[in-house]
Amino acid sequence: MKRFILSAFIAAGFFLTFCCAAKAPAANNPVGQWARFEQLFTSSKDYDNPVQEVKVEVQFTAPSGNKRMLLGFWDGGQAWRVRFSPDEQGGWTYKTVCSDQSNRGLHNQNGSFQCVKYNSDLPLLRHGELHLSANKRHIEHNDGTPFFWLADTVWCGPLFADLGDWNIFLKDRVAKEFTAIQFVMTQWRMARTDAAGNPAFTGKEKVAVNPPFFQRMDKYVDAINDAGLLAVPVLLWAIRGEENPGYSLPEDQKIVLAEYMIARYGAHQVIWFLGGDGNYSGENAETWKRIGRAVFNEDQHRLATQHVRGRSWIGKEFRNEPWFSFIGYQSGHGDDVGTFRWLNQGPPASQWNKKPELPVINTEPNYEAHNGYTHRQVHNDHSVRRAAYWSLLVSPTAGVTYGGQGIWGWHTKVQAPADHISTGLGSPWNVAKDLPGAFSMKYLHQFFRSIEWWRLVPAQEVLAGQPGIEDASRFVAAAKSQEGDLVVVYLPEGGPVTLKTDSLKNGLTARWYHPRTGGWLDAGKIEKSSQTFKSADRNDWILLIEAK
Repeated sequence: MKRFILSAFIAAGFFLTFCCAAKAPAANNPVGQWARFEQLFTSSKDYDNPVQEVKVEVQFTAPSGNKRMLLGFWDGGQAWRVRFSPDEQGGWTYKTVCSDQSNRGLHNQNGSFQCVKYNSDLPLLRHGELHLSANKRHIEHNDGTPFFWLADTVWCGPLFADLGDWNIFLKDRVAKEFTAIQFVMTQWRMARTDAAGNPAFTGKEKVAVNPPFFQRMDKYVDAINDAGLLAVPVLLWAIRGEENPGYSLPEDQKIVLAEYMIARYGAHQVIWFLGGDGNYSGENAETWKRIGRAVFNEDQHRLATQHVRGRSWIGKEFRNEPWFSFIGYQSGHGDDVGTFRWLNQGPPASQWNKKPELPVINTEPNYEAHNGYTHRQVHNDHSVRRAAYWSLLVSPTAGVTYGGQGIWGWHTKVQAPADHISTGLGSPWNVAKDLPGAFSMKYLHQFFRSIEWWRLVPAQEVLAGQPGIEDASRFVAAAKSQEGDLVVVYLPEGGPVTLKTDSLKNGLTARWYHPRTGGWLDAGKIEKSSQTFKSADRNDWILLIEAK
């Protein structure tokens, strides 16, 4: 089962890195395919505001003759750099083009390097860059290995964390089988500066980038990739507030700031959130479409989407945008019937198959240990699992995100998150990392890693009855393969479930999976027409039907 290689190696924790996987090599050293090449250029001039006054582009020519044009970025003083992830083995050449052609250090600079086979067990690079599958329902690597998105939400982590603590946390997340880390890459309403007091930028009508902020950020993004995890940064947090650049900056300055970050980190293993928690409807949708078209292009080879507000769905507005790679949505932190029905019977369940089809991923379900919006009941590990399995089965399975109170705000003591007092108290990060729901995510990944999850599509028709009609919290989610040889059913409160089995292949068997501990129980053989199964207790269970 070659397609399981990615998840298996992540779970086992093989983090050996090729010499150029994490640290950018000198230009005369070979670069591993899919790793990072970096080159320094020294400007012959000083500029008052370099990101506003001059643009440096670098054209890379592959061994095949294919060309890619990427932006360089200013790194303080007279230092400019370019970072590039080569996708072909062999000899590459590059040439700079500077908007200020009189700058002898930045214009018409030439060079070359060799790209060699990536020689390491780090799956994130060994299987090649990420793109959409042929059927546009999940994300996969260049070699066809499916990538299961299991992200943790650490919005403030790189901004606040000590680097040693950050590495401890990442090691823990790998052990719990997460595959991605979501975070914010600039100041926002939770963090006006990083832990060293640096803002990402100053100004509004003409922003000035602050290189020390990003030089510190480099180490945290490097660490994510070095651990074998995908980095998922928000470029422009966009909820209302002057401290949020996606809201307060003029459109042209949003573009300047986003372009800088894409130039700096586009050679890392990243998937971009262009905006965070923004209003992307109506006239705002047109603004964000223009920004996306301005900052993303095919030469960058990285996927992108938007991080939306709670119970928002932007498939209609964005799914035809050339840069928009998948539909990320936020079911949010509600604990009421409306929230349950929006997730398990609303847009994620009913709009996923609109054309053109794209992967659908819940990038913010309810956070564990976070107060529910309506009844103020604290979300526990059960409500976290329920939202996660619903999200994975009501749309074609592609992935889901976890969040824990104390982790996303990177607490160092028991406290309520800044500007989010109503969400309740959160433990310090080193305590919160072991919330029960985080372990549940490990067992969730182990379950999906055991099957060909990329073949699953929603299949409510296999259920003879739906208890979620009367009680939305008891909604039973079902998905199956189109071939009828794989079925997954999630029961949030256990009990009996009757399936219509006449559309399934012969010779299948059933097992119960315990999503709290990862254990299995036999459930017998599949009979024709209709069959009732009953779980061992009233906790949540998964029923798996597959070939022996």
